[in-house]
Amino acid sequence: MTNTDNKGFVRPVEEYRVTDYGLYMSRHAPGHPRFDHLESWLLPALGLRANIFHYQGGYREGQRLYLDVGSFAGPDDAGRWYAEDWYLDLVDVPGTPPVLLDTDELLEAHRDGLLDTAQCVEAVEIATRALVGTAEHGNDVQAWLDAAAGGVVAFSDHDHRRGGAR
Repeated sequence: MTNTDNKGFVRPVEEYRVTDYGLYMSRHAPGHPRFDHLESWLLPALGLRANIFHYQGGYREGQRLYLDVGSFAGPDDAGRWYAEDWYLDLVDVPGTPPVLLDTDELLEAHRDGLLDTAQCVEAVEIATRALVGTAEHGNDVQAWLDAAAGGVVAFSDHDHRRGGAR
């Protein structure tokens, strides 16, 4: 199995698992200056891709999850999954409320015709559900993800409440 990123780079996938609620993918990131491993869940019903970037050298220390808002689907008849990033992101540092990022990018994408109004409205609604749901779970993004997805959204960094991956 491979992973093709938005720039067209095809990389081998170390592990993948399909569940009733999404696709888990784990792969190395050879040559990347800031992280050496990426874990991602595509969660179509939530409109989210939940990522853990295993950063090197203390970069973004404390950050656990990075949530991309967008349209995610799969598998198709050939077993492929699809991801379209809608620019809004949420960053999880355990013990603090998540932070919403890149509202400027969402508005620029709309201005430039990359996203239509309906997609922008849906992106804001997805981010709002994530923020409210996380608040209802004591600002524990992982607890909200597990509840909202309907199953455990498991990553390899089992002790996520430590405040960082690996």
